[in-house]
Amino acid sequence: MGVDNNPQIKYTKLFINNEFVSSKSGKKMSVINPATAEKIAEVDEGSKEDVDIAVAAARKAFELGSEWRTMDASARGRLLHKLADAIEAHKEYIASLETLDNGKSINDARGDVQFTVDTFRYYAGYADKIHGKTIPADGPVFSFTRIEPIGVCGQIIPWNYPVVMVAWKWAPALACGNTLVLKPSEKTPLSALVLAALSKEVGFPAGVINVINGYGPTVGAAIASHPDIDKIAFTGSTAVGQQIQAMAGQNGAKRVSLELGGKSPFVVCEDADLDLAVQIAQENCFVNMGQCCCAATRTFVHEAIYDKFVAKSREHAAKRKVGDPFDENTIQGPQVDEIQYKRVLSFIDQGKKEGAKVEFGGGPVEGAKGYFVQPTVFSNVTDDMTIAREEIFGPVQQILKFKTMDEVIKRANNTKYGLGSGIFTKDVEKAMQFAQGIRAGSVWINCYNHFAAQIPFGGFKMSGHGRELGEDGIQEYCEIKTVTLQLPTKNS
Repeated sequence: MGVDNNPQIKYTKLFINNEFVSSKSGKKMSVINPATAEKIAEVDEGSKEDVDIAVAAARKAFELGSEWRTMDASARGRLLHKLADAIEAHKEYIASLETLDNGKSINDARGDVQFTVDTFRYYAGYADKIHGKTIPADGPVFSFTRIEPIGVCGQIIPWNYPVVMVAWKWAPALACGNTLVLKPSEKTPLSALVLAALSKEVGFPAGVINVINGYGPTVGAAIASHPDIDKIAFTGSTAVGQQIQAMAGQNGAKRVSLELGGKSPFVVCEDADLDLAVQIAQENCFVNMGQCCCAATRTFVHEAIYDKFVAKSREHAAKRKVGDPFDENTIQGPQVDEIQYKRVLSFIDQGKKEGAKVEFGGGPVEGAKGYFVQPTVFSNVTDDMTIAREEIFGPVQQILKFKTMDEVIKRANNTKYGLGSGIFTKDVEKAMQFAQGIRAGSVWINCYNHFAAQIPFGGFKMSGHGRELGEDGIQEYCEIKTVTLQLPTKNS
């Protein structure tokens, strides 16, 4: 099947109670193609009133005796399998929408859709395996636990991995039997609406899944502070995550899970396979146009191989194909919008001013119509520079020099973030020393950004709390209920 670089926009309204409906305000939001800076669609802009209606629908679907609450766990699993099959059947269309809406390369978009399918299938298999324990409690009692769904879950996702983030949020929540209200990013709402349509098509009951397009200060805030939402799950910036956690505590004691920003270290030891380390370090710094929370943005290279590493990194960046994301040969597309484009360029300028050396790139792609930034490599970077401390979220690699393992672990930890980390070495002792010493949720050894539905992901420190994916992702959407029954005693 050929690439469709002009996919039809089928869904632009809000999805509430299994129907696509207009927003109560009648307002619209423009969706922009970042490769051309042109408008591709207008979608309905939700408001607090729309959130209230969606939450009421989700609450009704969660009531005791409802179709969803009385459904066998295995039947929930079959619905998730059906949704995975439907997504896979529309894989090329959804990937085309992601590329049009987000700007990522068509091949990366296809990979995202496949990961989405894999995630739904993984949690489909978990639906009838979520159960409690019997407990040998002291005293004449029989005690056991029930694992129950939390209730109505408010979910807010970012624009960098739109369809993948839907799966990460929906799949475990639905496997556990929750209902949900999702806000996709205002920049990339299209794929979430397609998945909502497919959920109705495969048979999810009304009210279980709701999608409200809108902006953070309106729809996002209404979800985070809603008194009838039981749990909030957010992926996005650290600053917004802090606001959401505060809002979630204003009306009750909501459960909150946060996956936030990062400034992840990638350590290259002197014994590493140099060519492979250069490739892995750069690909996982520039991944998704650098718009990845756990991108390997701080590359620490041992002083003995530093100059060779920098030279090879410069050569590798020069071979990177930047351009039309629908071109099968393109590796790097545009930044998601003008705001992000200008932000990345401002960080590049700051790096130059503070004395870092531009080895390659260092500015916009000349003559490009959209928001394209050159893949940029900085050497002679020091820990105190802005580009070494702040999350840039763009294709900007910073290469720093180190001498010893103790030193580099201390420097790698000298950040408010703690999401991803990596090390390239043939020395198992060094690898384990790093894995033990680093304060980060993920440690990749001789690889980076290896994700799978079975592997939990999340952060330390200001990179958030809670985990997504794997068995740990299930626990974020469950309540534990303890039941204790008095047993007859000998004298009774």
